[in-house]
Amino acid sequence: MAKQKQPVKSQATVTPQREVDKLFAQYEAANTHPVNKIFQYIFVPLFSFGLFALVWSLPFPHINFLGKYNGYINWASFLLAIVIYLYYRLSPVLSYFILFTLFGFSYLIIKLEQLQKAGGPALWQVSLIVFIVGLLGYFAATMSEENKASLTQKLKNLFIAPLYFWHLLWRKVSVKY
Repeated sequence: MAKQKQPVKSQATVTPQREVDKLFAQYEAANTHPVNKIFQYIFVPLFSFGLFALVWSLPFPHINFLGKYNGYINWASFLLAIVIYLYYRLSPVLSYFILFTLFGFSYLIIKLEQLQKAGGPALWQVSLIVFIVGLLGYFAATMSEENKASLTQKLKNLFIAPLYFWHLLWRKVSVKY
């Protein structure tokens, strides 16, 4: 009796797609128009900064046990913690770059607070204007797309966009995250 050849099974392993990769694919599919992409590079950081600064400007109660460190805690501290946690669940490495971005925003906000104390415009006014400009610019940019996404999908894309921008940078220089 002759031996029958067994069919060779392909050993190609398919790596499961991570949740963050799925979100990036949805974001790329929703933002294909070149003008939209350019506008998003401008308006998404404005929106993010405006939101962070607006939350920063909300009055925070004085907590006695913090003592002299009371000025270092505000509502933006909680927003920062929540955002970093959610981004960390998607991509730990990219979440660190979001953290550095938020530290940069914090520096700019502190400078705006110093400007306010010197007689300049109030932080909440500046941040509200930047927030509205960023939000309106983002939605105006998405109007150039042929396939119109739902409002829910646009908001989801708006909140994944900062992480996506870091993803683009690291993909361009071939760094794994």
